[in-house]
This record gives sequence, structure tokens and C-alpha cells, in this order.
Amino acid sequence: MSPSFPTPPEPYFVSAGEHPLWEQALAVVNRDLAATLPEHRPLRLIAWPAESGEPEQVYVALANGDAHGNALWPARSAGEALSAVAEAAQETVMECLWQVWPVCTLHGLGMHVAEEAGRPVWRCAGGARPGEPAHVRAAIGELDTLHRPHRPNRKRRKKNDEGGAPRRAG
Repeated sequence: MSPSFPTPPEPYFVSAGEHPLWEQALAVVNRDLAATLPEHRPLRLIAWPAESGEPEQVYVALANGDAHGNALWPARSAGEALSAVAEAAQETVMECLWQVWPVCTLHGLGMHVAEEAGRPVWRCAGGARPGEPAHVRAAIGELDTLHRPHRPNRKRRKKNDEGGAPRRAG
């Protein structure tokens, strides 16, 4: 007869209001996901229940529940929670979808969470030219200001006949 082992608890999607600081941070990060990867559904928080005296572990997951990386750590402020959730979201997206996220639209490089003037931001390491400095691309949650969808049916201004500037020949 083989020994009986207890069944480990099943992970579950976090209910609204269960972890408000992380939920608010995830809503901000999901704005960046929607702006840069609109084909993907919003990320969610998923939790593994407490077990053997260990605390509950909360992760950022894809909409289907796939997650990767470390559990979120307790945050003392909204900024700390936003940084933690952004890093966890980046890890999950990159490892589960096998793509770099988010990407600097100027250099085509993956960006990382940093802090600038007390705000969590997406920082790019720089460009292809040697010595090109690292730069802040956007505050976390504001990538939608940089990633505007291409509008193929947009009307173009005509040359000087409507008061617009002449277009360059190119």
C-alpha cells in the first residue's frame, strides 16, 4: 500500500477587492499591454493558497491562468506595487508568450522597470549607436501615448491648395 499524500491546493483567480493595491497596479499595467499587444486579453492576478504555514502566493498571469516568475512581494505604497506588478507582468508575458515586452519603439529593444522622479517608468537601454544613452520611454501605464494604431484610411492633406504645408517628395 502506498502512502497517501495530501492534494495540493489549486490556484485561483483573485477576486475583486482581495488585493486592492496590486489590482490597481495591474489595471495600470494592463493599459500598456492593451496599447502594445492589443491581441491579448488583460492580465489577471492568480493566487496559490497558503500551505504548511507559508503565506498565500500571488502572481501576475495571462488571462488563461499561465504565470511565470516570482510571487508579488508586499508593497508599502502604490508606486512600489506598480513596480512589482509591472516586473511580474513583464516576466509572465516574456516567458509564457515567448516575446520581448514592452519594446522601445525608437530602438526595438526591450525595456525594463526603473524609477524616475519617484514614478515607476519603462526605461530603454539605448540605441544601436555606441554611446547612445539609456532613456525613459514612458511612465508605466502611459505607453498608449506612444503606440497609436496605424490608420490606413486616414485622409492626407493636399499640397498648398487647402492651406496645409507642402509634403516632401520622398
